[in-house]
Amino acid sequence: MDGSRTAAAPEGASGLAGLRRAWRAVAAALLFRAACYAAMIAAAVWNELRPAPTVPDLVLAHVPYVPAIARTNYLLWLVAYLPLSLALLWRAPRTFARYTVTAGLVSLARGATLLLTGLGAPDPATAGPGIAGRGLLHAFLDLLSPWQVFRHDAMAAYLTKDLFFSGHTATTFLLVLYLWRFPRLRAPALVAHAAVVLSVFFSHLHYAIDVVGAYAVAFSIYALREGWRGRDVARGGSIPT
Repeated sequence: MDGSRTAAAPEGASGLAGLRRAWRAVAAALLFRAACYAAMIAAAVWNELRPAPTVPDLVLAHVPYVPAIARTNYLLWLVAYLPLSLALLWRAPRTFARYTVTAGLVSLARGATLLLTGLGAPDPATAGPGIAGRGLLHAFLDLLSPWQVFRHDAMAAYLTKDLFFSGHTATTFLLVLYLWRFPRLRAPALVAHAAVVLSVFFSHLHYAIDVVGAYAVAFSIYALREGWRGRDVARGGSIPT
């Protein structure tokens, strides 16, 4: 798509009209992301089967563990993430589809790094019971279920090893990048992202390097997918549709 066409029709329709026009792209993107997420969860379950050492972390050594935040960590992520992602879907359905595909690629990258790395729980004292006593397929299906994850905290129960890189950080940071073109959504996106990252540390959910790695991988995939036009978006331009 050339620049003149992008300037004339940067986004296409928004709201219900946009959803009617873009529903196939949105549905395909959501299916792609779901498949990528399932692949990442499979890598995380496999990661639980191998021994892995816990390493010292300068940040976690000085950040207190807050049980209340740890118990509600994934719900906090959902509250911060879902309204903003729905706002993007309503304001720019085709950009939402692009964002969703990019998020799927980030999940695939996370699955790959899980296979390559093998670190133990950032805080063994607060790690869950793990998969012991449960079948791998049972654990995999529970981890795919939003009900099990958000109501019964399946992530904390089954996954005791470190998950490089931080999914909480990567998903909310990626959302910030795609929402940046909407000035009114910038501040809410940044606040939500900051709250999620703080919750990661206060939950002792990840090493600090997991958070740093999330920024590096998410931004790299965003830049590779959107190219230099991503800079135009930050200045108020558009992402190609």
